[in-house]
Amino acid sequence: MTELSKYVGPGADMPSMGMGCGTKEIGYMYGQYKRVTGKVGNVGRGFLGGGQPNFPEANGYGVVHFADAMLTDKGDSLTGKRCLILGSGKVSQNVATKLLEYGAIPISFSDQSGHIYEPDGFQSSRLRTMEKVKNERGAKVGRYIIASTTCQYNEPANIFDIPCDLVFPCAQMGSITADDVKSLVESGCEGIIEGGHCSVKSDARKELKKSGMLYGPHTLTLAGAQVISGLEKLHAGRITDDMLRDEMRRIHKEVKNTSSEFNTRGDLHSGGIIMGFLRVANIMAAQGAV
Repeated sequence: MTELSKYVGPGADMPSMGMGCGTKEIGYMYGQYKRVTGKVGNVGRGFLGGGQPNFPEANGYGVVHFADAMLTDKGDSLTGKRCLILGSGKVSQNVATKLLEYGAIPISFSDQSGHIYEPDGFQSSRLRTMEKVKNERGAKVGRYIIASTTCQYNEPANIFDIPCDLVFPCAQMGSITADDVKSLVESGCEGIIEGGHCSVKSDARKELKKSGMLYGPHTLTLAGAQVISGLEKLHAGRITDDMLRDEMRRIHKEVKNTSSEFNTRGDLHSGGIIMGFLRVANIMAAQGAV
């Protein structure tokens, strides 16, 4: 934080939660930030200032809103889709909550100890039980089987052998390999929507493109928190989930159009990179930097 304090602050950028970095860690960071700068974070999300964000579910909800936009564009919907979730932290839980609202069926969670699989899905009551195991007791997901007679723990041994329609990897980086994609294709899976940073390895992305499966890259799906930060400044903190949904749909539409314009039709990963590059390049040109 001593070095990072030069680049973050109330008028610059705000660190936010992520894997291994929650409220406590942000609080420690802010303590050092104050010692070094003497400044207080009081705009935007305000998380650096030690307060809670107004919409902590934004990342998880945004992932699902983006998935809905992808499927709607294909004339499909999330309703009835069996969704494999990798991970069991806050983002994973928020993804499951929003999937239920869309009528989808979250069927799994995982952590370092393994994975749990509910063949009939995690309805609201089961999801609350799983959240209590993780959030209040700090236990591994395997503890959940005590509260369920239908749950399968590490069965099958490979989580990707579980029949599903969509996969939402919200765990560590590189959790999906090319072999995993091949296995998912063979079982009829329709797509992978990242809920974690770089969950899909580079070779797996190539396999996804070759197979024609839907792919929502983290550079787009995880834009929710940044979108909310900007909206808070515009709307004085009065943010709704409908605003987030509309913004995620806008992002999907813009990236899709960019992808088509630059001859990478259907490739949202390439479209997102191109659109990001163009935005930065245009700003640099406007400021005389190039």
